[in-house]
Amino acid sequence: MTGTERPSAIGRALLAISDQWTLLILQRAFLLHIRRFADWRDELGMSESVLANRLKEMVAGDLLRPVPYREQGRTRTEYLLTERAIELWPMLVEIWSWERRWVPRRHGLPELTHDACGKRTDVELCCANCGRAPVTARDTETMRGAATFAQVTVPRHHRRTVRGAAERDPLSYFPETFELLGDRWSTVILAAAFLGTRRFADFQSELGVAPSVLSDRLRRFGELGVLAVEEPGARPRYQLTDKGLDFFGIFAFIVEWAQKWYTGPPDTDLRITHRECGRPFRPYLRCRSCGQALGRTEMHFVIPERRPPLAGTG
Repeated sequence: MTGTERPSAIGRALLAISDQWTLLILQRAFLLHIRRFADWRDELGMSESVLANRLKEMVAGDLLRPVPYREQGRTRTEYLLTERAIELWPMLVEIWSWERRWVPRRHGLPELTHDACGKRTDVELCCANCGRAPVTARDTETMRGAATFAQVTVPRHHRRTVRGAAERDPLSYFPETFELLGDRWSTVILAAAFLGTRRFADFQSELGVAPSVLSDRLRRFGELGVLAVEEPGARPRYQLTDKGLDFFGIFAFIVEWAQKWYTGPPDTDLRITHRECGRPFRPYLRCRSCGQALGRTEMHFVIPERRPPLAGTG
């Protein structure tokens, strides 16, 4: 891409992480401290070719750092999270919290324990500038520069995949979460909805998305309860539901992370303002039980009993 077609910071970030296998590799690295090829393969039930491809992309994208180690007289490679990847941890926790509130599961989610207060808890989204909590989408205003959304919708590296074992694995994000976050078009359509886009023609002109793709995503968003048709008819108007609005915390962490670690053409950043303090919204998480800020090293998840994954998927 060149000129005004170069991807924005958010576009580059979505290219790096908007894939279900990438998110699961990161999640297992955080949650289970996995760092070796065979352990990811066995834990996730991934085919070796898919795993090798994703690890190569994540190293190239500065999400993982290969480090050699010796085992039984042979030199092997393990993969450590980079600083860029480590700063994704609040987004991953917020995904867990959103699923806890909105997604029914046959098997329970892990329980979050805040080590500072010793309680099993949930998290609240806060404004780092004024300390207000909880902050919701309705408490903020999201604006963009004059550039179009074309810089966000960069082509993906590989086809969409669906992980069949997720339904019975309490650690894995639910399939509908991946329909919102593990697919670049879905994530960008959701971002446009947060920016106030409501009509089919407006989504299409803003995003440059094919009508068939847009129709499919809007239909699925309706089935998932994320968007509702406010004005049915020839020109339907789509409105974010409470469930869709509550995805704002994940969206806010993606925007902050993307614009810290990636650069794009001028005037392609998104600006989120916290209305109460009038300052740029800087999200952070706090413990719902004690009200203290949640630090990455001050919490842990209690993991329920799990079934083995399906082997060779992907």
